[in-house]
Amino acid sequence: MPSKNRVKQYVTDSIYHCYNRGVEKRIIFLEKVDYLVFLSYLKEYLSPIDKRGIQNQLSDLNIDYKKREKLVRQLEIKNYADRVSLLAYCLMPNHFHLLLYQTDGKAIQEFMQSLMTRFTMYINKKYNRVGPLFQGVYKGVLVISDEQLVHLSYYIHAQAILNSKGQTLRVQKPSSLPNYLGQINQLWVKPERILSWFDQGSSGDMYSSYQEFMSLPTNKVALISELLLE
Repeated sequence: MPSKNRVKQYVTDSIYHCYNRGVEKRIIFLEKVDYLVFLSYLKEYLSPIDKRGIQNQLSDLNIDYKKREKLVRQLEIKNYADRVSLLAYCLMPNHFHLLLYQTDGKAIQEFMQSLMTRFTMYINKKYNRVGPLFQGVYKGVLVISDEQLVHLSYYIHAQAILNSKGQTLRVQKPSSLPNYLGQINQLWVKPERILSWFDQGSSGDMYSSYQEFMSLPTNKVALISELLLE
């Protein structure tokens, strides 16, 4: 039987909720540094590369070997900054959520394959393991309305700060929520599209801020069944 929510068709100029979990529901982030490595991959893939600036530095004959090697690697590594935008994310011990916008029909597919393959190689090497890390192909849901988009951001961010009973976690999970609350500014995260929904007063319930929106109890937010993990 086909897996529920596996992306079957990619649409140009569209947003998807993409997620995956560890094979057999196993932990995929075993240590804090594993979260940081995953985030570093997101940053590297989604931050624009100044190719001209790098090439100008490489033309300097006095540049040392280590710096030259680092610059060359920056040019060679895959980059999706002009094709994929990360609107929101949350990393949980055994799964992750990414809310992604793509400019063309193949961008997210290529990005996700690169990301998961690279992270699997990192984990396998670090923990001396073999085989797949994730439970098959990632799942994806096409976002078809602004209301779905905003509620998705709530669903993703709520997992970072609340437990299954709706109680606040003592230690929050890594997520893009601090970007939405103005606490940090990760340049490779793009919250503007969702935040503008509140700035324009078009949220229906007239929340004064995203922080107020996130303070709602989970059972009072209309979450669609397709948005949930299997």
